[in-house]
Amino acid sequence: MLLTITTTHRPATDLGYLLHKHPDRTQTFALSFGKAHVFYPEASEERCTAALLLDVNPVALVRSRDSLLTDYVNDRPYVASSFMSVAIARVYGSALGGRSKEHPELVDVPLPLSATVAALPCRGDEGEVVLRRLFEPLEYAVSLQCADGADGADACAPSRYCKLHLAGCKPLAELLSHLYVLIPVLDNDKHYWVGDDEIDKLVRHGGSWLATHPQRDFIARRYLKHQRSLTSLAIARLSDGDQPSDDAEPQLEQPARLNDVRMAAVVHTLRQSGVTRVLDLGCGEGRLMQELLPHKQFSAIVGLDASVAALERAARRLKLDRASDRAEDRVKLLHGSLAYRDRRLAGFDAAAAVEVIEHLDPSRLGAFEKVVFRFARPTIVLVTTPNIEFNVKFSLPAGSFRHRDHRFEWTRAEFAAWAERTAGTYGYQVDFQGVGDADPECGPPTQMAVFQRCA
Repeated sequence: MLLTITTTHRPATDLGYLLHKHPDRTQTFALSFGKAHVFYPEASEERCTAALLLDVNPVALVRSRDSLLTDYVNDRPYVASSFMSVAIARVYGSALGGRSKEHPELVDVPLPLSATVAALPCRGDEGEVVLRRLFEPLEYAVSLQCADGADGADACAPSRYCKLHLAGCKPLAELLSHLYVLIPVLDNDKHYWVGDDEIDKLVRHGGSWLATHPQRDFIARRYLKHQRSLTSLAIARLSDGDQPSDDAEPQLEQPARLNDVRMAAVVHTLRQSGVTRVLDLGCGEGRLMQELLPHKQFSAIVGLDASVAALERAARRLKLDRASDRAEDRVKLLHGSLAYRDRRLAGFDAAAAVEVIEHLDPSRLGAFEKVVFRFARPTIVLVTTPNIEFNVKFSLPAGSFRHRDHRFEWTRAEFAAWAERTAGTYGYQVDFQGVGDADPECGPPTQMAVFQRCA
């Protein structure tokens, strides 16, 4: 079972930094079903290839107490399956998550990449159609070669397996997430029980691109082994990804961990201000609330969101089902809209709207201002939003937004004009902070306004 990833980015050996695997060494990793080996067949400035080879023990698999396999003779050691996804997560976990300590500036950069999977299930014409429908919408050039070495669908018709080659220009984490999700879609004999945890994995690794994939329902159904209840939940969560959510931030920001920096800046500002009762507006899946919880300074942490599904995920993240009565009094989730007055929002020292306003239609901004600054009227309001001037650093075309649900993105001057007008209208003063490493010309990736209510 072999996966190779090649780049011609110069210097091509940067691939080793992104994968956290040194080209000069062969590394071996113990897995529950065998071993994974990583080595580099080629490593030069012009071209670098990393190979992930799985050494699966089919006898041990059948004898395993939890195994779903019954035949000692099987194709598990040779054909890419759910085992490959496990290996990708285990061996290339940092790259899959978009992290690189040595070269963080590269993780969000589209690179010329190609990937080859030595053998995949492919049953004639139908198998080729399925593979193309899975990978071509993700902007890959797809080529197939059947197991006997002949090219083309006709030659592959008698064969059950084919070699898959993908080529495209995209961040490495994106390529790995596509392989992680889509390889198990082709595996009808997954080695694990499929339950709620698999929904979480599917949404976590596929949410940024799977929600709009034309084969979304097919992928979810096959990934979850045709279990209707799980498939329905997964599709609902993927569909709900259109709603404003902290975890719905664009994939291009994740590798740089800009969201971590953003959350840290908001928490630091709230702690420095001395507030105790905090309202998280558009709380999504509860990321900010989770960051606030360890600080005893905050006696009340309340999140509001329009998405019921997001609130359910926030409850799981915050482990509210296991919370004591005292903790339940401290942490609460509310279902509601930012466009309508809500008396439950009154009486808080601070409110934070982290990457929220850009998800609102411009015509609804006035309603948001009234809800927050006129009726709720906390002492401090924190608002963060993307700086569109920085988008060029993410290699986005002019006029493009960072996320497909964004209704607008502002320049620093536009954000300042809105914030100063809002502050003046509702009796606040406002200061501005940059979040993330600022560029001399483009400014910071995220801009934050800190509103302080006038006495």
